[in-house]
Amino acid sequence: MACTSLPKHPLTFFRVPNPRIPPSAATPTLPMATHSQIYGLRLSTNTTSSLPPPSFPQRMLICSKVSKGDVPPSFTLKDQEGKNVALSKYKGKPVVVYFYPADETPGCTKEACAFRDSYEKFKKAGAEVIGISGDDPSSHKAFATKYRLPFTLLSDEGNKVRKQWGIPGDLFGTLPGRQTYVLDRKGVVQLVYNNQFQPEKHVEETLKLLQSL
Repeated sequence: MACTSLPKHPLTFFRVPNPRIPPSAATPTLPMATHSQIYGLRLSTNTTSSLPPPSFPQRMLICSKVSKGDVPPSFTLKDQEGKNVALSKYKGKPVVVYFYPADETPGCTKEACAFRDSYEKFKKAGAEVIGISGDDPSSHKAFATKYRLPFTLLSDEGNKVRKQWGIPGDLFGTLPGRQTYVLDRKGVVQLVYNNQFQPEKHVEETLKLLQSL
């Protein structure tokens, strides 16, 4: 995962004195600090015109999402049977890891059934298929049983792996992203495909890539 080091500076507001306005009336009332929802940045404000002593800027790390050519963070999650499954288990063969919003939703059901209907093609290509969402193992088991899904579903409760892999949300972050990865035999990402509203396309794109490996 690529990381970029960025300086973090305090944000200071300056005011220009107006000789016609008393100093007490010219001083704005500002909050001492605000918090950004993005990267947890703190933006500080100074209510006086005096500047703080100079200091060296602090630095922070912003890590980018998993991209083609990366080796993604490993994980161990519970499958629909409640058993621990590690990503490292699949090293040595291609693996399709697809993240989806939730069990039993229309788009996710279409996507899962599309992977099911093409599962023999994935097996013929020597690849494994893994679906991941924030649902618990019992939800996954009911979902897999109802639609006869022959592949593994993993429970990412708390969306920890989703966050580690940096999967973007949709609809201004209100909807978990639908993103698929193809890892080669060495565990290196060869495809990243994101398409929230055409779930079946994930199957087409991954099969196309697997046939070229």
